[in-house]
Amino acid sequence: MPSVLSKKYWVITAVLVVLISVVAFLFKDNRRIDYNVDVKPILNKKCISCHGGVKKQGGFSLLFREEALAETKSGKPAIIPGDPDASEMIRRLTLKDEEERMPYKEHPLAEEEINVLRTWIKQGAKWGTHWAYTTIEEQEVPKGKRRFFGLLPAKKNEWVRNDVDHFVYDKLTQQKLLPSTEADKATLLRRISLDITGLPPSASIAQQFLNDNTAGAYERLVDSLLASPQYGERWTAMWLDMARYADTKGYERDGYRSIWRYRDWLIQSFNEDKPYNTFLVEQVAGDLLPDPTDAQYIATAFHRNTMTNDEGGTDNEEYRTAAVMDRVNTTWETLMGTTFACVQCHSHPYDPFKHEEYYQFLAFFNNTRDEDTYEEYPVLREYKNADSVKFEKLSAWLQQHVSKVKKAEIIRFLKTGQPVINSVVCDAFTNSALADTKWLSLRNNGSTRIKKVDLQTKDQLLFRYATGVEGGVWTIHLDSINGKELTSIPLKTTKGWAVATASIPVVEGVHDLWLTYKNPNLKKPEDNGANFSWFYFTQTFPGKEQPGYDSAKQQYIDLIGSTQYTSTPIMVDGTNSFARTTHVFERGNWMVKGAEVKPGVPHTLNAMPANAPANRLGLAMWLTDKKNPLVSRTIVNRIWEQLFGHGLAETLEDLGTQGIPPTHQQLLDHLSWQLMHKYNWSLKTLIKEIVLSATYRQSSVATKEQIEKDPTNKWYARGPRVRLSAEQLRDQALAVSGLLSTKMFGRSVMPYQPDGIWLTPYNGEKWKMSDGEDKYRRAVYTFWKRSAPYPFMMMFDGAARNVCVARRINTNTPLQALVTLNDSSYLDMARNFAYELKQKGVSDATQQIRKGYEQMMYKPISKEKLKALNDLYTQALQTFNKDKLKACEVIGMDSKHNNPETAALVVVMNAMLNLDEWITKN
Repeated sequence: MPSVLSKKYWVITAVLVVLISVVAFLFKDNRRIDYNVDVKPILNKKCISCHGGVKKQGGFSLLFREEALAETKSGKPAIIPGDPDASEMIRRLTLKDEEERMPYKEHPLAEEEINVLRTWIKQGAKWGTHWAYTTIEEQEVPKGKRRFFGLLPAKKNEWVRNDVDHFVYDKLTQQKLLPSTEADKATLLRRISLDITGLPPSASIAQQFLNDNTAGAYERLVDSLLASPQYGERWTAMWLDMARYADTKGYERDGYRSIWRYRDWLIQSFNEDKPYNTFLVEQVAGDLLPDPTDAQYIATAFHRNTMTNDEGGTDNEEYRTAAVMDRVNTTWETLMGTTFACVQCHSHPYDPFKHEEYYQFLAFFNNTRDEDTYEEYPVLREYKNADSVKFEKLSAWLQQHVSKVKKAEIIRFLKTGQPVINSVVCDAFTNSALADTKWLSLRNNGSTRIKKVDLQTKDQLLFRYATGVEGGVWTIHLDSINGKELTSIPLKTTKGWAVATASIPVVEGVHDLWLTYKNPNLKKPEDNGANFSWFYFTQTFPGKEQPGYDSAKQQYIDLIGSTQYTSTPIMVDGTNSFARTTHVFERGNWMVKGAEVKPGVPHTLNAMPANAPANRLGLAMWLTDKKNPLVSRTIVNRIWEQLFGHGLAETLEDLGTQGIPPTHQQLLDHLSWQLMHKYNWSLKTLIKEIVLSATYRQSSVATKEQIEKDPTNKWYARGPRVRLSAEQLRDQALAVSGLLSTKMFGRSVMPYQPDGIWLTPYNGEKWKMSDGEDKYRRAVYTFWKRSAPYPFMMMFDGAARNVCVARRINTNTPLQALVTLNDSSYLDMARNFAYELKQKGVSDATQQIRKGYEQMMYKPISKEKLKALNDLYTQALQTFNKDKLKACEVIGMDSKHNNPETAALVVVMNAMLNLDEWITKN
């Protein structure tokens, strides 16, 4: 029997509920209207398609408050704050005449919607800041169950394990849902291993955890997985879609690009748990850091993953501009979860970003030295073999004998080739041209001009050239084709490219240079003359009076002409005469330049830090400023999506007003604040906090009530259940079959792929299957051709990576089952799986099936599943006993295992690799 006191509490609570309901009814028209919650959804759904962004029908826009309150074409404002009855907007919404009523020729707004807008105007028509654009604040953790005015005593929640659970439980209570019990150890083992490393756990890790019944066993498992080298590979696979990583350049020719060292950098960065703010700064502006390391240069390849159109006849500036725009759009979608691309043509139709702000942001990226050329430029050179030794010796000599500034200048040039003048900048031609491969080609009596070359304090010219005919002379004139001769240089016959040096008189200031070429041995105008790749005006090699000078200078010259290096495309800014101006493109047309703009960020977000330079480094400082409202929220939301199958805000790519609002905004902000202020930007700490929660550990088995109330599990009353990614599907099958190579880093590999996928007319390149263990490496290392991505990956929702993809959408098609049942790689895995089971001395088929299932799922197989798989084995065995040729087809040419029993076991293993519980994370 309930106590009298308990009855009293319930009576008082019931009375208060009734009173609150009555008060809410009486004052419902006077409640405080929230712009973001109440008004913005109505405007976005019913009004802004005609009154915002590009369209401002009647001169009326609802995108910004100053526009909404301004005079319309009628000469009067449509909204008068405080006076809804005098506001034309309300009048037009309530008219009966369909020709005048708004929305025009659409269903009228519902009465309650009009009342919301009326009350909003009456209360002053205040605009609100969308939740994602507000500064992230520390959140109060909701502890305990909800209680009316504290009249019921709170009880300790035994389910809660950390703060994540408090936020989730609070929402579950509101939805009248209860959390699920914890999943069994085997399920947790597989789930956490796949989530953290992308692979099933090793046998030793699995055995240790399953046999450890002491407190803290699960946390120790998490720690061991976070420390695994495979952690970096798993999270790099996630990042590559957003970085639009590929081993080719894209567009029609889609030629090879050597950028795999960027992938290595990602893996190493994730494994060492590089703070996320540093991780971003180095990718956006590593080249602008003081004395950048090779790794910091390589990090900037993040934005050299843009496509390059090196087909003959294309406009270099058009595609360079396209690449710069891609960098802007990728920065917003990847780092800030915001659609910004449409702002290149007009102000954002739904979010507070203006047209000119797009180009202010673009100005940060517009000074990079890369061009849309056949030859990747600029690149980081990492010298190898004997040249690596020369580079180290030269660095040591420079350290001892020249100034720090001069050493940095020389090392920068040797590593990056900067600041050379790329021949692509030539802008006037006579009997000369930029060849299809984008170098400068001069025929006899040819000339060309380079504008605005900084010759201040320069007394030496270095350049790269190629010529096949003796007798040619190359001359440089100042300011005009007949101007003062700066230098005249005889060119020797070369085989391939050669580097040459020449002394020049010191000339102060910036000048136009005219280059001319003459060769009396060329008899016809069309005869080939000389080709030039780049020009570098500098000071003579320093330290002439120092011991070892001659040897150091020779090492310097040798390294300039070296071919013994690995190259990676990187970002490098042009300064002084290389700097570009940035203009607004009228309606997004790159050929129609509007007003000039300087680098800047949208005024509705945090301001640039006071000490931030107006370049990419300053931009990186702005992005990682703790006042930035989007960067931390975006990565927290993305990691949550990777662990649970959908984000706290489902639309990872759009946290703006058109995105799906977060189900747990306070939790998202809590983790985002913690990441910056408590976790010191450590993603491993963030991941650990989430996976240690009771929310994450729940069983994924859904009750009937849970399915009815929450079919998509957005309130997290049960554990995650999602199909594995393409990479995880391939990797776990390789792992369980015993084929997986643990080899890390290096160039991309080519596992099995059917003939005919690649059709490369330009150079006849073909997919050549890798040898040995390379064809069994993790999927993250698979060669990625943009025009023909690896079919297995694409079948399971991989991205072509032409542009940034922030979120893969899982599909479920019959073709996917055909792949896992019939793909030669999967058949190869099933074979090896069967061979391994037989080699372990398990001869009975039933025991082999039991053992195989336990290796996959870490728990005993059920009777029902065992019977079904036994029946399949019996049926297959009967078939192969009657038809030995079919058995041979299944086994292949392996005579050692070529028998009906093994063939039947291969069929069963293939079926097991297709079990729903195997291709799904439960």
